[in-house]
Amino acid sequence: MTVMSVSSAQIGTCLAARGLRLPPPWKIPSTPIPASLIRVVGTRVFVSGHVPTDENGVVTGPYGKVGAEVDLPAARHGALRTILSIVASVENTVGDLRRVKSWCMLRCMVNSAADFTDFPAVFSESSRLLLDVFGDDIGAHARVAIGVAGLPWNLPVEIEAELELS
Repeated sequence: MTVMSVSSAQIGTCLAARGLRLPPPWKIPSTPIPASLIRVVGTRVFVSGHVPTDENGVVTGPYGKVGAEVDLPAARHGALRTILSIVASVENTVGDLRRVKSWCMLRCMVNSAADFTDFPAVFSESSRLLLDVFGDDIGAHARVAIGVAGLPWNLPVEIEAELELS
């Protein structure tokens, strides 16, 4: 079976039709960490946890726990902003997104109030965007969504990913 590639321009057009665009790649604010946001090993791409960024690549809210200060629609929007940030970081690192052969795995974390348990719902729109933009062959991925006691900067979501390049 041949997997079709999707160019950065095609992805930009598909996002624009949804009123979206890729932000500039995210740069970790203030304190540097002793790790890379993206690590490429052979054909594997490991994406460190990303958080929501705005159209300028700057970390953005809402802030707080999902199910308390942040409602489900706002958390979904934050997850969507996060997946756009990941795609921008991948494009910045590997060049043309045409090199992406497969989105293999997403690990999705929710900064959750004690009684909020609908973690998968927070990330469904983000997963759907990868499928819509990259197509079923490339965009299909395994996924886990979990609740955690806290996330950096009190953000509601964080996503890490694994991809394969052609």
